[in-house]
Amino acid sequence: MTSKRFLRTILQQDLQKKPQQQYENQSTQIATRLFKTEEWRDATTIAITISRTPEVDTYPIIREAWEAGKTIVVPKCHKETRTMTFHRIQSFEQLETVFFGLLEPIVSQTVEVHKSKIDLVIVPGLGYTSKGYRIGFGGGYYDRFLSDYEGNTISLAFPEQIIPSLPLEPHDIPVKKLITSEEVIGID
Repeated sequence: MTSKRFLRTILQQDLQKKPQQQYENQSTQIATRLFKTEEWRDATTIAITISRTPEVDTYPIIREAWEAGKTIVVPKCHKETRTMTFHRIQSFEQLETVFFGLLEPIVSQTVEVHKSKIDLVIVPGLGYTSKGYRIGFGGGYYDRFLSDYEGNTISLAFPEQIIPSLPLEPHDIPVKKLITSEEVIGID
């Protein structure tokens, strides 16, 4: 079995090679599929990350949510405890650049929203199995957050991010649905 560290490197390298036009087209196709899901339609509060290339572009998704009157919450990572809280943003100006170039909410300008109030978490990752298991960026923040989260979870992925298998650990929690530019995969 391939190590998670090696898999992360390979997946990131593969994603970096994606041509810009293909990246944009596939991101649009993924967003369109997301907007048609029952989970999206029914959600009033959606947790989502602020994407960085080569992740699926979340900016248009966030704009669409705001236009539909949905609440968007984005993660604030707390490195000392390796935990996350989610904060409501109403504009991209409420974000600041933190470690690794990530954009996070400015705590003084945003309100924390408890996980019990979040209807849908769009879970980021580098690679996914068709059973909904994922390999993230290595911090374990989402595994800890999702351990007692009871709402819906969806991951957005480019087709090349769907891989046959991953080295699984007891704390790994699968998402309930995967959306690619080609299909929507419901997880039993």
